[in-house]
Amino acid sequence: MSFVHLHVHTQYSILDGHSSIKGLFKRAQELGMPGLAITDHGNMYGVKEFLNVQKKNFPDIKPIIGCEIYVSNHYDPKIKDRDHREYFHLILLAKNEAGYKNLVKIVSKGHLEGLYYGKPRVSHETLEQYHENLICCSACLAGEIPRNIVAGRMEEAEKMVMWFKKVFGDDYYLEVQLHKTEVKGLSGQAYDRVWEVYERQMIANKGIFELAEKTNTKVIATNDIHFVRKEDGPVHDRLICLTTNANVDDESRLRYTQQEYMKDEEEMAALFPGHPEVISNTMEIFDKIEKYSIDKSPILPKFKIPQEFLDNVDAYIEKYQDVVDAGSKDPKGNDRGEEFRQSVAYLCHLTYEGARRRYGETLTEEQAERIDFELKTICKMGFPDYFLIVQDFIQASRDRGTSVGPGRGSAAGSAVAYCLKITNLDPIKYDLLFERFLNPDRINMPDIDIDFDDEGRYDAFRYIEETYGEDHISHVITFGTMAAKSAIKDVARISNMPLDEANRLTKLVPDQKFSVDGKDLDVTLENCFKYCPPLKNEIENGAPLTKEVLYYASKLEGCIRQTGVHACAMIIGRGNLTEYIPIGQAQDKATGQNVWISQYDGHFIEEVGMLKMDFLGLSTLSIIKECLRLIKRSHGIDVDIDSIPIDDEETYKLYGRGDTVSVFQFESPGMQKYLKELQPTQFSDLIAMNALYRPGPMDKIPDFIARKQGQQK
Repeated sequence: MSFVHLHVHTQYSILDGHSSIKGLFKRAQELGMPGLAITDHGNMYGVKEFLNVQKKNFPDIKPIIGCEIYVSNHYDPKIKDRDHREYFHLILLAKNEAGYKNLVKIVSKGHLEGLYYGKPRVSHETLEQYHENLICCSACLAGEIPRNIVAGRMEEAEKMVMWFKKVFGDDYYLEVQLHKTEVKGLSGQAYDRVWEVYERQMIANKGIFELAEKTNTKVIATNDIHFVRKEDGPVHDRLICLTTNANVDDESRLRYTQQEYMKDEEEMAALFPGHPEVISNTMEIFDKIEKYSIDKSPILPKFKIPQEFLDNVDAYIEKYQDVVDAGSKDPKGNDRGEEFRQSVAYLCHLTYEGARRRYGETLTEEQAERIDFELKTICKMGFPDYFLIVQDFIQASRDRGTSVGPGRGSAAGSAVAYCLKITNLDPIKYDLLFERFLNPDRINMPDIDIDFDDEGRYDAFRYIEETYGEDHISHVITFGTMAAKSAIKDVARISNMPLDEANRLTKLVPDQKFSVDGKDLDVTLENCFKYCPPLKNEIENGAPLTKEVLYYASKLEGCIRQTGVHACAMIIGRGNLTEYIPIGQAQDKATGQNVWISQYDGHFIEEVGMLKMDFLGLSTLSIIKECLRLIKRSHGIDVDIDSIPIDDEETYKLYGRGDTVSVFQFESPGMQKYLKELQPTQFSDLIAMNALYRPGPMDKIPDFIARKQGQQK
């Protein structure tokens, strides 16, 4: 094989690309191609998924990380006015990890400084600054060179070729494409629009070959892939209609040639019969690309230890030498350094100070052994700063009057977390397992979910921003996809289907998972066509328009249609986050402010070494906070909600009446029904009900109640 595709859009070119990443790799494998690039429009959203899919399923195909960036027209992209809206496309490919880091810098800079009318533009100066270890290709008709050629400005085109060659040297390539449409039935404006693309490409290609010879620049062939297979062209055409809010039969709408699919080598060679080098030159780029991983072990922020502790730190290191020694080297035997040892010593100091407050001056043998074991495990795994950071912002939140939850999930099994007041439940007393939280045989980042009252959550955000710096933190991106019902409505709209008929079809889709032969199936149109008789009948026997709408809806279902901001996740970095991951910006709906967001979503962020924390807003805590305020105002009493007795008879009677609206995890009608039957009298009754009230063990609740009431042994 002597060809690879180097200009490829996935569905992360949102509402422009239809290709699934797995589908692209599968097709490349079928065609025997040794490599595949990802070059989405202006972003790196799909890069981590791209690498994961390749590593897991297609190890013989070399992944090539890239981006089709937007370059401003020699203007400062920070300037935002009508005269500065023009931009050009440009393909950048990372040769190695250093090139990947430069690509991250360029793409992040476009989103943070050059975003204008939705396009994250960068300047030529930015390209000069971060050009090293990047391969540059001149892109499609929207590229700077082709656009100048088509406009008849050959001198300007030559001038820009020489500029790019000066910056990128032999890593600069001119790019040719040729899309002669084969779509039948086009006429009038519709025909003119797609034919114009071909004619302009012919002009651009002629000029590119002339410039290549004149400037001694190599040329590559690309196909500007937007969907995987040729037969996917009409599906992508519907996606473009949704993007532009145009009807399918609108002659004046935006159209693609439907040649933008993954062609095999023979198809590509046939486009340029007199220039076989444009095929083989793609392999020259392929050979320049190294295989590398962007995955990293945790890159935790450094906690700033108080100076008064550091003044006597050697004594503390000596005092806790056993724990310090246990974690002084990483799993590869590398010394973790003096700052790490200082963090270990400070963590030990805070933990034992907290243990005295929690357990008294003298620890039992069980308490001492448990704390020692946990500290050594935490430090062996390299996480002392994590615990210091968490305890710090929790304490700061409490000091600022925020109501903070008592801790839940597996973190409640940590005695160290209990001593640091990260959690408020004694795991030793309740026999909770630390190994469910941290296990040295399975290296995972600690995950402590922290609940704040609704308003206090934003105070916690602000504190972290003040403490670590704005460029050290970001929110986490989310991707919204087309669900079954919305896909039907969208395709129906662009297909001129009457609204009543679209609503009728939509109502045939189940609202929740349905069961077939004892298995729960997701609500996808593919499953509905097989197992839901009404929709099965429509796709098989419905009117032509009905069949068409349902078919295209099923093909578009699952496509990414928008980005958002995760409601509670936040990343805290050791330095400026653009040194580690691509960053964008978005408006936070809760505050209305523009905030940094990661370009990788929460599923992948920890794999690249970033610390992600969930700051959960809990209305229950807001209610508690308000109740305490009202008690203080009405009765002059300060109630410490963390030290109220758990054997209060009246409280258990309240549970027994089912008066648990807004009591976290006890407020559902089903739980209220069981509480009335149970009539709980002790804390362990509530623990049991909380554990049992979930799919599976829920069937055992009547037995538990019967035994509580003495009706069963």
